[in-house]
Amino acid sequence: MAQKKQETFFIISYREPKDGKVLSLKAKTVTDSSLGLSFVAISDFIFNTTSVVINPEEEDQKKHFEDVKTLHLSIYSIISIEEVGPEHKGLKFKKDKSNLVVLSGEQQIPKDK
Repeated sequence: MAQKKQETFFIISYREPKDGKVLSLKAKTVTDSSLGLSFVAISDFIFNTTSVVINPEEEDQKKHFEDVKTLHLSIYSIISIEEVGPEHKGLKFKKDKSNLVVLSGEQQIPKDK
């Protein structure tokens, strides 16, 4: 029997701006936002519709995001973005203007005297 290919998806944990509550959302697409550098665009939401057990929190989210095409979240409200699935492609932003330098554990930063 042929195996069904599993696609990767993202689990985004963020702080709700209205009440400060921490929520998690599943989505297939996470990209840079057209609103500017400090926003991330999240679309193609995933909700579990096959489960017999009803999760009230997920049902509320499903109703809330029913007519939402894309959610633009501030990078300051995002706690984490996890990619889940067998083939991780990673996040690649088209307009990435960050200047990130990663130091390995072996390098030491010189101390000022």
